Amino acid sequence: MDPRIPIALDERLTADAAAWLADAVARVGEDPAAVRGVFPAVGRRCGRGPLIAGWTVADAARARLLAALPLSGAALAEEIAALHRYGDSAEQRAVLRSLALLEDTDASFADRGLPLVRAALRSNDTDLIESALGPYAARHLDAEGYRQAVLKSVFCGIPLARIAGLTERADRELARMLADFAHERVAAGRDVPADVWPVVRAHPGTLEASGLPAETGSPSPDRREAAVRALAAFSATATATAPAPAPAPAGAA
Repeated sequence: MDPRIPIALDERLTADAAAWLADAVARVGEDPAAVRGVFPAVGRRCGRGPLIAGWTVADAARARLLAALPLSGAALAEEIAALHRYGDSAEQRAVLRSLALLEDTDASFADRGLPLVRAALRSNDTDLIESALGPYAARHLDAEGYRQAVLKSVFCGIPLARIAGLTERADRELARMLADFAHERVAAGRDVPADVWPVVRAHPGTLEASGLPAETGSPSPDRREAAVRALAAFSATATATAPAPAPAPAGAA
């Protein structure tokens, strides 16, 4: 968790909210089952407004409760999964945003939270998808899963800057997928999200291989114009802003 988040939370809580949260944390520390009662009440007792870095006050307060659970490994994962399964979308978002914190606190938690990430990525809730694609997903999703998550984010209109790990994990195959997506958009006469271009540009040849540049000669005015706009946006993308190519796997040619 961004170290600014707990500080900002303490600054935002009223005296009553801070006392309630401190009591709830103590109760959860003594009896992990207590989290099931206090977790849903956080928004009402602590507030739901924005905090920082995409977190809300309720997200941060719920993360503090989860970090207080005296559980580890499979037992922690089971409790977290139950909170996610029975929670509303705000509670699910808080669980997803807290996964990296839980692993940082308990190394044995490891990849046990991945089923929750995958469930969020199967949904059409952009808030949950974005919350799932934090540092935890960047650590644990395999290469194909990460690429598909990025592509789904583009389809859903989630800015790529909000996806953790993109600089390190954007490889040539992801660039190819995004270039093909861009070609499909142009072929439909539609504009391409500008934030795909740094990834594509970092891997020379992927744009040309997609066939998009040839659309400038399309008999369809909409396709031609969309291609011209896309190529102009690609050319305007500074190489310095592009994610570095991911290293090739060991033993790769």
